[in-house]
Amino acid sequence: MPLDTALFNNGVPHSARIWNYWLGGKDCYEIDRQVGDQIVEANPQILDIARAQRAFLVRTVEHLVREAGIRQFLDVGTGLPTANNTHEVAQRIAPETRIVYVDNDPIVLAHAEALLTSTADGRTDYIDADLHDPQTILQGAAKTLDFTRPVALVLLGITAHVVDDSAYDLVGRLVAALPSGSFLVLCDDTEVLDPEGMRTMIEQWNEAGDNPRINRSPEQLARFFDGLELLDPGLVSVSRWRPTVPAEDVLEVDDFGGVARKP
Repeated sequence: MPLDTALFNNGVPHSARIWNYWLGGKDCYEIDRQVGDQIVEANPQILDIARAQRAFLVRTVEHLVREAGIRQFLDVGTGLPTANNTHEVAQRIAPETRIVYVDNDPIVLAHAEALLTSTADGRTDYIDADLHDPQTILQGAAKTLDFTRPVALVLLGITAHVVDDSAYDLVGRLVAALPSGSFLVLCDDTEVLDPEGMRTMIEQWNEAGDNPRINRSPEQLARFFDGLELLDPGLVSVSRWRPTVPAEDVLEVDDFGGVARKP
């Protein structure tokens, strides 16, 4: 069923609402909770992945704002607004930060107003666009962001929705438009810790959802960072990226990511 038809259909599961449910959000229907629970039953790790990925977003944004001086973010595939959205994290530290969100999902668009709150000194914007169309993203973002100054490009769990190798070119075109000193923040699901569970998750997601996805190996994910300078600790399970808890308390998940600087 097309996304626009499924948008407010409480009998059709929707991937954005399922993810929102896993993050503890309330923008979901009973069908989303049912399908989400079925996926969790087959692969309990998915809840840890959803939460670890959100925590990764918080830590990377905090680092880029505090340590790298980044004041502009382009967040592609933002999903439904929940707690600790990119602009909330960034503007808590630097109120003048500007953020552009991008998504092509009508249900996200319907909730976009929640993403457009901003400090008086900063600014947020939302673009209805698809990762498959980098030019539209860049043209829209240029109305809010200054591409002569560093920008952090955030791609969390979105490249998996491009199920072939064109994903590398699409990300590369976005990175190519960024000036020196910009950053790429990227992560996505793998099959390192629980291959069978992660493959089952993908099968169930693709059967129930509306936006197919694949898992990639860490080596395949590393290709997105070609030509960039990976920050320590490199490409790792997202829960291992500069955790705020002792290393022995970190729960690794099948979602690998990293942060890299454009020379």
